[in-house]
Amino acid sequence: MKSPRKLLAAVLAGVLAVAGAGWFLSTRLRSPADEAARRTPPKASLVTAAVERRTLVSTVAVSGTLMYGSPFPITLAGVVGGAAELQRATRAPRQGRLREGGVLMEVNGRPVFALRGKVPMHRTIAPGTKGEDVEQVQRALRRLGFGAPVTGVFDRATVAAVTRFYAKRGYEAQRPALADRQAHDTLRRAVQTAKETLALEQRALDQGRDVLPLKIKLGNAEEELRAAESALEEAEDGRLTPEEQTRADAADSAVRAAGEKLLEAEQALAEASRPAPTPSPSPGADTRLLELRVANARAELDAARRARERLTDEGAQARVKRLRELRAAVRTAQEGLVTAEQALRHARQVSPAKLKVANAKKDVAAAASLLAEFLRTYGTSIPPGELVFLPALPARVHKTEVKAGQMVEDEVATVTSSSFTVSGSVEPAEADLLREGLKAGIELDSGRTYPATLTAVGEKAKLPGQEDPPPGTLPVLITPGSMKGLKGLSGTVVSAKVTVGATDEPVLVVPVAAVVTAADGRARVRVETAPDRTEEVEVRTGLTADGQVEVTGDLKEGDRVVIGGA
Repeated sequence: MKSPRKLLAAVLAGVLAVAGAGWFLSTRLRSPADEAARRTPPKASLVTAAVERRTLVSTVAVSGTLMYGSPFPITLAGVVGGAAELQRATRAPRQGRLREGGVLMEVNGRPVFALRGKVPMHRTIAPGTKGEDVEQVQRALRRLGFGAPVTGVFDRATVAAVTRFYAKRGYEAQRPALADRQAHDTLRRAVQTAKETLALEQRALDQGRDVLPLKIKLGNAEEELRAAESALEEAEDGRLTPEEQTRADAADSAVRAAGEKLLEAEQALAEASRPAPTPSPSPGADTRLLELRVANARAELDAARRARERLTDEGAQARVKRLRELRAAVRTAQEGLVTAEQALRHARQVSPAKLKVANAKKDVAAAASLLAEFLRTYGTSIPPGELVFLPALPARVHKTEVKAGQMVEDEVATVTSSSFTVSGSVEPAEADLLREGLKAGIELDSGRTYPATLTAVGEKAKLPGQEDPPPGTLPVLITPGSMKGLKGLSGTVVSAKVTVGATDEPVLVVPVAAVVTAADGRARVRVETAPDRTEEVEVRTGLTADGQVEVTGDLKEGDRVVIGGA
C-alpha cells in the first residue's frame, strides 16, 4: 500500500499534465472569428514628436584636405650675378621655414634672397633707378634693421644699406665688372679731353685782336652800369648830398638861434612885467620896447622856419629830379652794356675761331652724354635674379624644382604659407549662405574639433596649381585658428562645419516635417490634444538646422506635434 505522500504527489502530477495539455490546445486551436480578427490590420495612429527648447545652430558641412595654404611658385626674374653666363645652382632650395632676408638658394655662388613685397622683381636695380620695386627693397631693408631711406630712388644711402645687408649675410654686393670699370675710365677721360680742347679753343677766341677793343668797351659799359646803379641806390635810400646836408644844417642852426632870441626876449619882458615886492611911489616901468623885441624875435623864428620848410621842399623836388636823372642814367648804361655785348657776340660769331669753339662744345656735350648714360647703371647694383619678392613671410619651402649642379631655367621652388588651410567645395545653394569671416570647426577622425574661420568662397578660394572642384560646385577655403595639434597632418582629409546661423538663446524647435503652409500662406502645426485628436496652431518660423526649425506661437515645451500618420 502506497503512502499518503506519494499518492498526493501522483495526483498533483496528473493535474499539471492535464492543465498543460489544455493550454497547448488552446494556443493552437482558434475559432474562425478569432482567426479573422487576428488577420485584420490595426487602426492607423498619429506619428508625433515633442516640442523641444534648445539652441539651434545651422551649419554647412565641407569635406576637404588639410594642407599648407597659398602655394606660390618661384621663378628667378633674370641672371644672378653681373654676367649673363650659364646659371647653375650651387646650393638648391631647402624645404622648411624661410624668413625675410633669408637665402633661398645660390646660383654660381651668388645668393638669392627672399623679401616681402607684392611687386615682382623684373629688372636690374642700379644707381638712379626709381620705382615701386626700389621702394619695396628700401622698406624691406628698414624692417631688417639696415636703415635705408624710403624714397623710391636707388641712391647712395640705399646702396650703402644694400652693401651692409649683403655683408651681414656673408656675401659681397654686386660691384661693376672689370670691363665696366674700364669702359667708365675711357668715357671719363674722353670728357676730360673734350673739355681741355674746348678751353684751348675758347682761349684762342677770347685773345683774338678783332674782339679785344669790343671786350674793353664791354668792360667799360659794365663799370658805368655799376656806378649808375650805385648812385641810384644811394639816392633811393634818401641820403643827402654833402651840399644839401650843409644847407640843411645852416637852416636848422638859424631856427635854433631865432628860438633862443625869442626865449630871451620873452624872459626879459616877463621880468620887467613882474610887480615890485614893496610899493613904490614911482610910476610902472615902460615895457613897450621889450614887447617889440619879443614880436621881432617871433617874426624872425617864423621866417627861419619857413626858410627851413622851403629848403626841405626844394630838397624833395631836387631828389625827385635827381632820381629821374639817375634812373635814366641806369637805363642808358644798360643799353650801352647790351649794345657792347651784342657787338662782341657778333664779332665772335664771324671770327674764324668761332667754329672751332662750337665744335669743341659739341664734343664735350656728346662725351658727357655718353658718360651720363653709362653712369645710370654703373656702380653697386642688384641683379634681377638675386631678389625674390613673396606676398608674405615667413613662408615654407614646400617643394624644390632644382638640385645643386643643375641649370636654372624655369621654376626653382614652390613656397606656401606657414599655416594650414582646408580646401573643399560646396553646392551653389550652400555657397549663397557663406561669407568670409564665418566661424567654423575642423573635425578629425579622432573626434577632436579645432576652431577655424572661413577665409574665401568661389574663385578667391582656388589655390594656385589646385585642381578644379567637382562640376556644379564652388571652392571654399577654411583656415584653422592655430597650428597646434595639426602639425604632421598635411594631406589629411578632414570634415569641417561652417556656422551660418545660430539662435542667441534656447528657443522652441519642432521637426521641419511638422510645419505645414496653408493656402493663406501662414505656417501651422497640428498639436495632439488627446489620443487621435489634434488642433491646428499658427506659428512663425525662424532658423532651420539639422531637420529642426525655430517656431514661435501658442506652443510650449513638451507639446507633441504631428509629423505623420492618419
